[in-house]
Amino acid sequence: MFSFPAGARIWVAAGVSDLRRGFTGLSAVAQTVLEQAPFGGHVFVFRGWRGDLIKLLWWNGDGLCLFAKRLERGRFIWPQAASGTVSLTWAQLSMLFEGIDWRRPARTWKPDMAV
Repeated sequence: MFSFPAGARIWVAAGVSDLRRGFTGLSAVAQTVLEQAPFGGHVFVFRGWRGDLIKLLWWNGDGLCLFAKRLERGRFIWPQAASGTVSLTWAQLSMLFEGIDWRRPARTWKPDMAV
């Protein structure tokens, strides 16, 4: 099991990325397109053409880590922008990673009044 550091930010590359790229190619995208330091400890999220595969790139201090997830059914909910970056919270990343619509999560219960 791994955990990301509390101060790390999550950057989503809007649009689609060529996920045939590995460590070097995706870190170059993080540096040139997203204009963020790939070795700064932040998490970078990239989506493939079909929308059922994402890759996360993260520098843990010793080296780059590359995580991939493919959904068996459905697609990952992605920002509507065609280019640029979007910053997510850890809760939004968790929902995105599970294939849940992180943009408008629906609460199952809300209190009516305080006692």
